[in-house]
Amino acid sequence: MRILGISGFYHDSAAALVENEKIIAAAQEERFTRMKHDASFPLNAIESCLKAGNTDLSAVDFVVFYDKPFIKFERLLETYMDYAPRGFSSFRQAMPLWIKDKLFQKNNLLKHLKKLDPKFCASRLLFTEHHLAHAASAFYPSPFEEALVLTMDGVGEWTTTSAAIGNHNEIKIFKEIHFPHSLGLLYSAFTYYTGFKVNSGEYKLMGLAPYGVPKYESLILDNIIDLKEDGSFRLNMDYFDFCTELRMTNDEKFEALFGESRRESESPLRQFDMDLAASIQKVLEKAVIRLATHLQKVTGQQNLCLAGGVALNCVANGKLLQEGIFKDIYIQPAAGDAGGALGAAFYGYYQIKNNKRHANIDKMEGSYLGPQFDSEAITSSLTALGANFDVLTDDQLYDTVTNDLIEEQAIGWFQGRTEFGPRALGNRSIIADARSSKMQEKLNLKIKFRESFRPFAPAVLAEDASSWFDLKSASPYMLLVAGILKKHQTKLPKNYENLFGIEKLNIPRSSVPAITHVDFSARIQTVHKETNPRFHQLLSKFKEKTGCGILVNTSFNIRGEPIVLTPTDAFRCFMGTDMDVLVIGNCYLQKDNQNPLLKEDYKAQFHLD
Repeated sequence: MRILGISGFYHDSAAALVENEKIIAAAQEERFTRMKHDASFPLNAIESCLKAGNTDLSAVDFVVFYDKPFIKFERLLETYMDYAPRGFSSFRQAMPLWIKDKLFQKNNLLKHLKKLDPKFCASRLLFTEHHLAHAASAFYPSPFEEALVLTMDGVGEWTTTSAAIGNHNEIKIFKEIHFPHSLGLLYSAFTYYTGFKVNSGEYKLMGLAPYGVPKYESLILDNIIDLKEDGSFRLNMDYFDFCTELRMTNDEKFEALFGESRRESESPLRQFDMDLAASIQKVLEKAVIRLATHLQKVTGQQNLCLAGGVALNCVANGKLLQEGIFKDIYIQPAAGDAGGALGAAFYGYYQIKNNKRHANIDKMEGSYLGPQFDSEAITSSLTALGANFDVLTDDQLYDTVTNDLIEEQAIGWFQGRTEFGPRALGNRSIIADARSSKMQEKLNLKIKFRESFRPFAPAVLAEDASSWFDLKSASPYMLLVAGILKKHQTKLPKNYENLFGIEKLNIPRSSVPAITHVDFSARIQTVHKETNPRFHQLLSKFKEKTGCGILVNTSFNIRGEPIVLTPTDAFRCFMGTDMDVLVIGNCYLQKDNQNPLLKEDYKAQFHLD
């Protein structure tokens, strides 16, 4: 049986194809259209999945959409009625779009699907609730026969947080928290107030937190969120405007409480912003740990699955793992709305159609689920672009690239199938030597064109992870933060605590400074030979020559741009940045050997994230 899952029309549209329990393919629409968080119907992603499955839509048994639009419309309408007459201008803007497109989404979906299969009929189109799709995306690919499933995001239809039990092929939700009370929206409100973009800049807020002191934690808990001992919570809506206006916070209330105004986007960061980030991060961690602790006591479950946008907060995930509440934790790598497409497909396969489930492996297989390009396609693309390149054997490639890394060169590394989800995991990555004290600044300012405070993740040989990090679990999807072991840390100067937050960035803190955050932590990717043999081989060669099996791994793109998908995307990014070397398959390109006329400054084409 083939099931196609779709997410779309809000943000992060995607498609996923499941056949007889196996994920054939999954892809995000943004990678094809080059529009970050693209919300349009995921036509390109669907066609890519069907191509990977060597099939067409007529041979797909069912298509499952990740949302129930009528219930979402009910929530929107009831919210506006509850807050009337406030928010009329927002209501007036939203209604035409809903009436034109979203309210009659079934017809809209059928119209698009019929373009792919003129005989496609309504009986083959199914729907699942938003948080069930999230839960399914985490539980069904997990290796657990039974688990507690916790989903947390901004909002689905009504639900913002759900707890369920996954058992074999069935998921049963037993507890929900409803809009407007939402951990995701709470965190997004502080994202907005510190001058970052909502639904995009939350990871910046998380990355900024270690530069600050959580001095406002009690103020937030006393005034903005009523967090109970069991992890349930309610927001004080006097501080928020997202129900009625096109902004997240009531800025006047926030300013009166915290004593500082909202930071304007792209303006200099203040110590206040760093302290506010540290404070809301602590609140989020406390809420997640209380929720998980209470739910474990109630259910007795030993395994936990996480999904929803909040599950991308890898610092909170790391703290939860350290608590030792569960025997094992599985986090869906595409935890946001893109993963809802995969959850919808799995939910349709297992629960709607009641197919048997076999649980013993991680069905995500490293999350390398998107399109790939063979040698002929790569060489023909590069030739057409006018690129100068050499084709190396594997041994030559690993040896040459390792030497480049040792010489502190920044390398675009493009291999195999593209990753599904927001993290580059070694197939569409920019890599560098983690031992270099210059590399964080070089990558941020000259290649990624982004804020200097942004941290970089280490890709480490899975077998070496415990000798570098305080991590007792695999972290293949870069979704856990853990500390650098004391033996690798370096002593800080006496005046360190007196430095302004961002100034701490320039102080080396370990023998691998390029991936060590200011609090001696790192967002870790453990690289496994079974799921990514080529990246594992490169790391092994680097360790052979240096004694260190760690590389910097960041996504292959510039700020505001989706991760590159094609060889053409990769070459364009290579020529538009100060990247030194590009490797696509076995094709090896040096910047100095390229025609300078091919250089292109294309930053302005992308909206700042």
